[in-house]
Amino acid sequence: MATKSSNLKIIGIVLAVVIVFAAIYFIAVRPEPAVEAPIAEVPGVEEEEPAVEEPVVQEPVVDPADIPRNRTLILDIDGGRVVAPDLWNPFVPGSRMDHGFHQSVIEPLFILNYETGEIESWLGESMTYNATMDEWTLKLREGVAWSDGEEFNADDVVFTINMLLENAPELNWSAAISQWVESVEKIDNLTVLFNLTEPNPRFQLDNFSVKIWGGAPIVPEHIWSGQDPLTFRNYDPAQGWPVFTGPYLLESVSETEFVYLRNANWWGAETGWKPLPHPEKLIWTWAGPEETRAALMADGQLDSLMDVTLGALQAVMARNANVVGWFDELPFAWVPDPCSRTLEFNLTLAPWDNPAMRWAVNYAIDRDEIIRIAYEGTTLPSRHFFPAYPPLDRLVDLLEDDGLYDEFPLTKHDPDLAKQIIEENGWTMGSDGFFQKDGNQLVLTITTHEAFIEKQRIADVIVEQLHRIGINATRRNEAGGTWGDNHAFGTFEARIGWATCGSINEPWASMQVFNTRWLLPVGERASFNAWRWSGENAEAYSALVDQIGVLPLGDPQIDQLFVDAMRYWMEELPVIPIAQARKIIPFDTTYWTNWPTAENNYIHPPTWWQSTHRIIHSLQPAQ
Repeated sequence: MATKSSNLKIIGIVLAVVIVFAAIYFIAVRPEPAVEAPIAEVPGVEEEEPAVEEPVVQEPVVDPADIPRNRTLILDIDGGRVVAPDLWNPFVPGSRMDHGFHQSVIEPLFILNYETGEIESWLGESMTYNATMDEWTLKLREGVAWSDGEEFNADDVVFTINMLLENAPELNWSAAISQWVESVEKIDNLTVLFNLTEPNPRFQLDNFSVKIWGGAPIVPEHIWSGQDPLTFRNYDPAQGWPVFTGPYLLESVSETEFVYLRNANWWGAETGWKPLPHPEKLIWTWAGPEETRAALMADGQLDSLMDVTLGALQAVMARNANVVGWFDELPFAWVPDPCSRTLEFNLTLAPWDNPAMRWAVNYAIDRDEIIRIAYEGTTLPSRHFFPAYPPLDRLVDLLEDDGLYDEFPLTKHDPDLAKQIIEENGWTMGSDGFFQKDGNQLVLTITTHEAFIEKQRIADVIVEQLHRIGINATRRNEAGGTWGDNHAFGTFEARIGWATCGSINEPWASMQVFNTRWLLPVGERASFNAWRWSGENAEAYSALVDQIGVLPLGDPQIDQLFVDAMRYWMEELPVIPIAQARKIIPFDTTYWTNWPTAENNYIHPPTWWQSTHRIIHSLQPAQ
């Protein structure tokens, strides 16, 4: 088990500021210093724009081939090949947004900055709650426009939220919105009131602040009204679709490459809020295996490379001295990513519906070996499904102090105990070295996303470890959409995933994904609890989590509720925590500088998140 001190030593540089985030964020009326200064500059910027920006820069009519490399930003697609490149409806389950869609086209209302702990305003200027935390008031930024020139206003927000409410839970984001929103109303052109079903101090953070990966998008009413959001593809180049507010316009698509051109008429520059970003063309591309993508960066043909192994990074750095990581030495990686890695079971399938068999698998797993082999020593083993951030580590420490890790030794590696439990459940060792029962071999198929080598490497080590104790485990890669659908519909056996994502500085967001309120039959798409955890312990756990959900952050009652809920969870072990996620995200400074690093930490570094808007606006040309 990783010690508390070693955990904090490794992550302290990156995430110490998260400790204070709750205090910073949950003040009902916060100052917005970033809004005032740019407003004062508007007159000067407006004088300059007609002379400099509009006549000279007309990106939409420029031949993309004429834009030179030193004005082009090339980024790796995180999720691999995009099987439906003409699908630009972010609400359809299985749709993709990591190919530049929400990094350059869809702008968020707010962005949580992991490095400062602050929620930064974007399309929204502020969001505040009333004394009982069951009403939230959103103030929008003045002057925002859609890329077709139409005004972005409260009507669009109200339309989008009502669309989600009317189509829950089928649409992405609709389950969470319908859980919390009773109604939404326009107060004036720039003000929206959310009436909640019950108090929720996390409403802005969880839904509209890019807390993890992305936030619920707002869509233009004048285009989406009258469309069926379950079938509308939102793609028509002749009409300029997709239409959003971002500073880039979609130019071309394929399964492996997406090109965007800078919009000279972007609202942010026209109002003086921000200048146009420097890159004139963005390319998101997928070149296949890690070695191919690494070779592109080594040759200066990729500016941002998605999560790679330590060996690949070192090979790239040996060929291209301009490549940098988050740290300039080991571990090089951003540690930890907020989505810890877990071994997840379909709890409707025997024998994995039996908690004892899941505990047997847990005892077979050697997390230290996984860290050594799969991660090359660049991360930490998990003792919980939380990311190892200080506010959450404090809660996990309460479990240790209360003796739960003695009663339920989650991090213990004991192959003999694993075999004993399997035998106690009626299995006998066969002559082939695998357990047998009623003529059937004990097998386990672990599926992994075809684009994510990190998870594949975890699975490979676990497969070998399970073989050692007599479980005939195999790993199978699946296309990303298939892999995600199989999880949601309950048509998988086991997988390496990260579906416990949610919590950053408080426990509810990750804990609630196990809630029995989300239970659906196999064959129906589940938004959460796709493992289908059910039963008395699951119900008792869910009731306690519901109590946590309506308490203000930092309420002293949360600690004991957390400990009590986790006792039910640990007894059943519906998923097995494996490792803290680390992300080695190399950047090439040959053409672009001012990438985020541990020393230049103006924002966190993942370029597949919607917070990439901040990175793109911060980049400076190197040539």
